[in-house]
Amino acid sequence: MSGNSLYFEKSVLEYQEEMESGAIDSRSLVSYFLRRIAVYDGILRSLITVNPHALDEAERLDRERQAGRVRGPLHGIPVVLKDNCDTCDMPTTSGALAFKDFVPAQDAETTRRLRQSGAVILGKANLTELANNGMTISSVKGQTLNPYDLTRTPGGSSGGTGAAVAASLAVIGTGTDTMNSIRSPSSACSLVGIRPTRGLVSRRGISPCSDLQDMCGPIARCVSDAAIMLASMQGYDPGDQSTEAIKGKALPDYMDALKPDGLNGRRIMLLENIAGSDPDVLQAVESTARQMERLGAVVVRSSVPELFVPDMYRFNDVQMWEQKPCFDRYVAYEEGRLPVRSLQEYVKTGLITPSVEADLKPKSEVVDPLDAPEYLARLEKNRKLRQFMISLLEQERLDAFMYPLQTVLAVKTTEEKGQHGRNGLMATVTGLPAIDFPGGFSKPDATAPIGVPIGMELLSRPFSEPKLISMAYSFEQAARVRRPPAGFPDLDFSSVVSNAQHQEPSHERT
Repeated sequence: MSGNSLYFEKSVLEYQEEMESGAIDSRSLVSYFLRRIAVYDGILRSLITVNPHALDEAERLDRERQAGRVRGPLHGIPVVLKDNCDTCDMPTTSGALAFKDFVPAQDAETTRRLRQSGAVILGKANLTELANNGMTISSVKGQTLNPYDLTRTPGGSSGGTGAAVAASLAVIGTGTDTMNSIRSPSSACSLVGIRPTRGLVSRRGISPCSDLQDMCGPIARCVSDAAIMLASMQGYDPGDQSTEAIKGKALPDYMDALKPDGLNGRRIMLLENIAGSDPDVLQAVESTARQMERLGAVVVRSSVPELFVPDMYRFNDVQMWEQKPCFDRYVAYEEGRLPVRSLQEYVKTGLITPSVEADLKPKSEVVDPLDAPEYLARLEKNRKLRQFMISLLEQERLDAFMYPLQTVLAVKTTEEKGQHGRNGLMATVTGLPAIDFPGGFSKPDATAPIGVPIGMELLSRPFSEPKLISMAYSFEQAARVRRPPAGFPDLDFSSVVSNAQHQEPSHERT
């Protein structure tokens, strides 16, 4: 992953080694990323807000290090947050023009935990407005572009984070996931994304779409970075009832899972009936399976009719009924600081992306959605689906299911029906954990000089994150699939870095 640069495409652990040796410090690292943002983000449009105090935060953390206090592996590391995660010192827009001036009274729980771990919040990333589909277009920032192919979406809804991390505008970032939204940008941008088990990470202070389906998790360039970030984000929060599942339990730090032999002896079921028909995707699927077999895994190729994801979109997704009450609770949680009092009022502002308005308007008009017979029936279907999947894992002595996260490449930004062919809903409606990792690239073409990234996903039992991380790490270390996007290379800042030590960034919003 490393080149000659002290800064470009390094892992969190490599940055920590360089800071420990004195080769760099957090301030110079933050300065480097701020300069990359200034040069490149006018093209990508990945960030909504750049933290005007990022250099001050880095300096404070450098002083802590000099005094002998290092909080952990995230100490001094620049992180971007998806802009639906509350920050008490910057706007949290959720991609909505109506919320462009909204500054929450307190951090989201995940934001608080990351700051406590020593992360520097570099900025807030663009997203599909209210995290509502897979294209990453908002009324605040417009359409974010894929750094591997500027004619395509970076996935979504967390595509701003995905584009920023892929183009090295930050080291790591957060995503939120109601259907595919951590893993879709990871797949589209050759990244690692983890959707944790429901209850492992708090959602408090994050603009919601669904109580059952929402989760927050890491997006990173390598498995070890994602594992480090997840360890910092996880934990019980009395403000989020879902985390009762881990109350009083010791949680792993995941470093022990980073073993090159993590696939040896594992048994994985490749779900062929949700692999699609795209030849580039199918080639990546087969290449991944063969590599895993070379690393000692047994790959069982199978088709399971009960796990046909297109049917789950029709019969299992509950966002239609949950978004209105969840959004209205978030408005109440923010105690009058938002300019609207309900989802209906938000839709009526007119300050909304047309494609998002078309989706939200019918949701805003549903009466007593949580008492709807169809909603209650879907909850029961999802309970049975979760139990079926856990039972199948046990009966077949499986360590995980595997499939491509997207059966088609990241679509063009002009695609009217949006990003389609995504398999992420299976983890979403069951609350089971999944990890997406780079599995390959399509053939290069005129707009994608090294091809379009293709992501693979592993899904397993509740709280099996260590096993998933171990298997993905083993594959990553052997296959070395990820390559940085060709159009966003390292830059020579040798003549200007010293000046950055005495300058605040001149802009708050990119």
